[in-house]
Amino acid sequence: IGAMCDFAPLIRRPSVMLFAAAAQFGIFATAIGATLVGFSFPHAASIGIIGAADGPTTIYVASRYAVELLGPLSVAAYSYMSLVPVIQPPVIKAITTESERKIRMGFQGEEPVSQTTKFLFPLMIVIIAGIVAPISVALIGALMFGNLLKESGVTENLSSCAENELANLVTLLLGITVGGTMSAERFLTFDVALIMALGAVAFVFDTVGGVLFAKLLNLFSSTKINPMIGACGISAFPMSGRVIAKMALKEDPTNFIIQHAIGVNVAGQVASVVAGGLVLALIPALAK
Repeated sequence: IGAMCDFAPLIRRPSVMLFAAAAQFGIFATAIGATLVGFSFPHAASIGIIGAADGPTTIYVASRYAVELLGPLSVAAYSYMSLVPVIQPPVIKAITTESERKIRMGFQGEEPVSQTTKFLFPLMIVIIAGIVAPISVALIGALMFGNLLKESGVTENLSSCAENELANLVTLLLGITVGGTMSAERFLTFDVALIMALGAVAFVFDTVGGVLFAKLLNLFSSTKINPMIGACGISAFPMSGRVIAKMALKEDPTNFIIQHAIGVNVAGQVASVVAGGLVLALIPALAK
């Protein structure tokens, strides 16, 4: 996945990480809710990570702390990722006004990011993530290794393979192995239905968290932010960014916020993996 990512928008405006961090609220809110309805803490945290809108992160966390729920969690994560165009628009409209959705965020001229900066970025992210949550290094490291192949400029064949053939092969094997655990007696249960419902809650709270954070910033900033871009902080890239940009155009055909929406969406890719790493680090500590 890292070989498919371009982190230049995040490097130009690191401040968009704030929106991405706020959009991870659904992970922790859902984890708390899952414990209240009877799931163990490791299972509840694994359910909450569905809100990261990142299938590999969900699978990685589940494989460590909720192996028996790997199938339902994977299905829920990928299902809701594909339902972003259905879930996000009504939630955003419910918590924003028409005037807020019409806030203009004009095009900003951007200087190109140097190749050296792009090359050093994945290395620095791995180091920082390793300091904050060492257990997350395997997760964030795999993402950034793919990006390093792309940005190094000297491994074009490896980068192309990771982006295409390897990605397709891993997806195929992933479907076979996860699907093999989904027997009817284990999948068609009340707990699985509850997991699917909680997954939807996680996505809703992610959207709400990002939008409300943008609205909060507008209370203290003279330069207004279209609060819809806060919803792009999830990892569903570039789907969420496109959905929000289309919503802005529907409200005002001359309001183009795609640049800002995609910038937040790129940051959401990193934030979701970091959030997964934090969950991995917190589960052993809080489960004691």
